[in-house]
Amino acid sequence: MDTTAMTGRRTRIGGRSMAIAVAAVVGALGIAPGASAAPGQNCAEPGEAKIDAFWPRLALGAEALEPVADGSNVKVAVLSTGVDAGHPLLDGKVRAGVDVAGAVTPIGQDCTGSGTQVAGVITDLAPGVEIVPVRTVVDDPAGNPNPGPAAIARGITAAVQRGARVVVVAAPAIRDDESLADAVRAAVDANVVVISAVEVPRDEADAGQQSFPAAYDEVIGVGVVDQFGAVPGLQGRSVDLVAPGIQVPTTQTGGGLVEVSSTGVAAGFVGAAAALVRDRRPGLRAEGVRRQLIATASAAPATRGFGLGVVDPVAAVTGLVEAGKGQAPSPVSAPEVPDTAAQVRARNVALAGSGVALALVGAVLLGAAAVRRSRASRWRPALTAPLEAPSEPLEPGPPVMLLDTAAGTTR
Repeated sequence: MDTTAMTGRRTRIGGRSMAIAVAAVVGALGIAPGASAAPGQNCAEPGEAKIDAFWPRLALGAEALEPVADGSNVKVAVLSTGVDAGHPLLDGKVRAGVDVAGAVTPIGQDCTGSGTQVAGVITDLAPGVEIVPVRTVVDDPAGNPNPGPAAIARGITAAVQRGARVVVVAAPAIRDDESLADAVRAAVDANVVVISAVEVPRDEADAGQQSFPAAYDEVIGVGVVDQFGAVPGLQGRSVDLVAPGIQVPTTQTGGGLVEVSSTGVAAGFVGAAAALVRDRRPGLRAEGVRRQLIATASAAPATRGFGLGVVDPVAAVTGLVEAGKGQAPSPVSAPEVPDTAAQVRARNVALAGSGVALALVGAVLLGAAAVRRSRASRWRPALTAPLEAPSEPLEPGPPVMLLDTAAGTTR
């Protein structure tokens, strides 16, 4: 989505621009839903000419990025179902790609539409990037949306060979494979940032299932958040960052716009952020870019599903996290002071002395207050008068006979 042709741009968490996002964006271009036709049978329907929704753009602070970086000359590979190169909002941004899934549809077409949707959010947030479509999933809307790990491995290798500096795995695998791990390591060694969507579990029984290559340490695993900053009830494992992925407006195969919900679209936003960092800091290595994105993420609730926070492209592009070598500085902890028995005794004595001193100070203060009150009542110090002793008879009187009768006789 070329920002020079529209008033709005990308949709993203933090407030970035997203060309797809606003009605003004689409209206300014005069996009017709059927501007380009998707080939094949039972393909996705073209999108709407106008969508009045742009929350990801506002959330990601797209406008703040425009004068800073746009991803120019950074190739971003989208590993999915292909990309509709004829879409007006992607015109001139899609480069020659490759099909490693053995499909018959040309790589510049996208019957399913998934790859086109991911490409849309990437170019909206980073309009200067070049999209390299790599088909790792058979382009069939009724087919299996999860490719095998070997297909993703071939796709990553093909993307690196075509000069991609950022790889977005929009459709992850649910099985591990040594070939995939090797392909990821080779890509990172070749200075390529690898980002992967995290599969959303279908139910609680699948909640412990991992996604690949998101589960690898070298890869940024991405989950979704909605416009209210919440994650869905179930979020997959291996989430490092989250990004807008619920009801996100983006390009649709065949033309127009569509609202989609997927972790692939969320991974696209993180891929765009990586491209912006690479544009702004071309000397930063792939591992440094990964650390930069994670270290500058917006704080999120310490609950399941948020990973380390919400991706923040503005902070990632403008922040100074890496220590000159693409490494985020390690947190500094206070030195541990030994607490010996002698130190404990000395501390106890000091505390006891402090207590006595405080007690004396309190007594002085109370005495001073009493003197002030007494002076106010005109009291003066003096000796107290001796108590008057009661007078007593020298000799006791006669005994009283309790049993005497009234007549004075005794029984």
